[in-house]
Amino acid sequence: MTVHLHWFLPTGGDGRSLVDRHAFSGGALPRTPGGAIAGVRTPDLGYLIQIAKAAEHLGFEAVLTPTGTWCEDAWLTTVALAQHTQRLKFLVAFRPGVISPTLAAQMASTYQRLTQGRLLLNVVTGGDSAEQRRFGDHLDHDRRYARTDEFLSVVRGVWSGEPFDFAGEHYRIDGGFTALPPDPLPEIFFGGSSPAAGPVAARHTDVYLTWGEPPEQVKEKIDWIRSLAEREGRTVRFGIRLHTISRDSAREAWASADRLLDDLDADTVAAAQAALGRSESVGQQRMLALHGGRREGLEIAPNLWAGVGLVRGGAGTALVGSHAEVADRIEEYHALGVEHFVLSGYPHLEEAYWFGEGVIPELAARGLTAGADAGTGARGAAPLLVARGR
Repeated sequence: MTVHLHWFLPTGGDGRSLVDRHAFSGGALPRTPGGAIAGVRTPDLGYLIQIAKAAEHLGFEAVLTPTGTWCEDAWLTTVALAQHTQRLKFLVAFRPGVISPTLAAQMASTYQRLTQGRLLLNVVTGGDSAEQRRFGDHLDHDRRYARTDEFLSVVRGVWSGEPFDFAGEHYRIDGGFTALPPDPLPEIFFGGSSPAAGPVAARHTDVYLTWGEPPEQVKEKIDWIRSLAEREGRTVRFGIRLHTISRDSAREAWASADRLLDDLDADTVAAAQAALGRSESVGQQRMLALHGGRREGLEIAPNLWAGVGLVRGGAGTALVGSHAEVADRIEEYHALGVEHFVLSGYPHLEEAYWFGEGVIPELAARGLTAGADAGTGARGAAPLLVARGR
C-alpha cells in the first residue's frame, strides 16, 4: 500500500503568516496605500494556476479546494484550473445541504467528462451553524449528518444510470438519474468526529479524513470507523489533513515554524480561540484541545506542531522537521492505515516545493510512493527553480 499525496489550493488567499488572510474580508485586514491587503496573495486564477502546475509537476495526485463564505467556489475554480493541467485531480469540497443531490450527481458526471476523470469529492457536512445559515441551512448538527446520509444515498443511487426513487426525512426523489453516469465514479472523501458522523462515513465514504491528531488518537479513529464499516459490510480507506514545514535541517524547519507566530499577539490568538470555540464541530474542539490556546508546548507529538491551530480553524497541526523526519512521521501514520495525505503550507507555492523536492524523494526511497510519477522531474521534465530564501 503506497501513499497518495495531495496538496491544497488556497482559494481564500495565501501569504507568509498565519494571520487571517481572506481576500474577501471586507476591510478587516490592514491595507497598503495601493489598496491591496498587506502581505496577502489574492487567489486570482494566475496564482492558483502556479500552485496547481507546481503540484502536478512535483508528483502530487490531487489538490483539495475548500468550501465556505471566504473561498472562491470550488467547482468553478477547479474546472478552470483543469484546463491548465493534464494529470492533476481536484478534491472538490462542497456542502450537501445547499444543493440538490440529483444536481450534484449530474454536476459530478459532467465534471468527469470535461476533465477526463479528474474529480474527487470532499463532502463537508458543516460544524458551524452561523456559516450554514448564511447559505440558508438551519438544521442542527446531528440533523445535518442525517441529511448527508440521505444525500449520499441519492447520489450513489442516481449514478446507477437507472431511474432511482427515494423517500426520506430530508429528500424525496422520483425517478432521479443521470443520463450519462460518471466514469469513473468519483471517490468520496468525508470527515467527522462526532457520533452522528461515524455511521455516515461507514455507509458511504471511500476515504475517511481526519485532521492531524497524534498517532494514538488517529489510531482510535481508524479503529472506530473500521469497526462501523465492517458492520455495514464495507471497507473504508483513511486519510489525514496536515500542514507541513519541511527543511534541509530540523533547525531550519523549527525556525520557520516560530516565524509563523511572530506577528500573532495575545489579543489576536484570544479572539481566534473565542471564535473557534463556538464551533459545533467535534473535530474542531479536538483541535483546540491539543494546545488549549497556549503558545507553550506546541509540539504535541514528535514533529507534530499545533501552532497553526492558534488562529486557523479546521486543520490546525503541521509536520515540522527535516525532510527525513517528516517522512518518518508520514511512514508512522501510514503504518496505522493512513493512505491519503492532504497537505498544505504557508505560502502554498513555496511549501509545495520544499515538500516535493525534499520529502517526496525520501518517501520514494522507502518504497512508499507510486514510483515514476513521484517527485520532481517526473517523466524527465527539467525541474523548476524557486528561490529558497526567506
